[in-house]
Amino acid sequence: MNRTAALSNTLMLTLLLGTTDSLAGALGTLLMFATVVGVYGLCMSVLRPRLTENSVLLASVLLAATFSGCADLFTQRWFLSWQQTFGLYTTLIALQCVMLEHNGFWRQSRAERFKRCGMLGGLMLGLAGLRELIGHGTLGRGLFEHWSGFVVFSEGLHLITLIPGAFILLALLLAARQAMIRPNSISKETHRP
Repeated sequence: MNRTAALSNTLMLTLLLGTTDSLAGALGTLLMFATVVGVYGLCMSVLRPRLTENSVLLASVLLAATFSGCADLFTQRWFLSWQQTFGLYTTLIALQCVMLEHNGFWRQSRAERFKRCGMLGGLMLGLAGLRELIGHGTLGRGLFEHWSGFVVFSEGLHLITLIPGAFILLALLLAARQAMIRPNSISKETHRP
């Protein structure tokens, strides 16, 4: 893995862990991410053939900042409570657009791009659902005004709603995935005299 791919994945991890404390946060962030990245990709596909290699980065930064800023203004106007909680992560979407451009994401096939975005979306919604269910004891809290969500149990484990709890839950999910993929990969110890 090269340095730019590692930086891109780190930005995704920040977005993943920071906005998934509830389904409402993850869904809003996912919709904003899909909108900004989609409009950015559409505009850059028109501009990319007309730009020199040196000016692609400048155009990429300007477009990503413009579209994420517009999305942030839209959420300030129409979804202020969501924006006050998760507005910090809007700038990470702009940085992610630039990193995707730099890593060659747009040179991949359309199916591969949808697959990667779908995996991110599924992981965000799945992690948000688990964190909300374990952390608050409800599911869907904050999705609609004046609705407290489906109450599964009265109190949850508050640590899971915090960032360290998200790391712990993500690590447990990754460990479960590894155990399911390679259940027989544990080598047997041999005792040699």
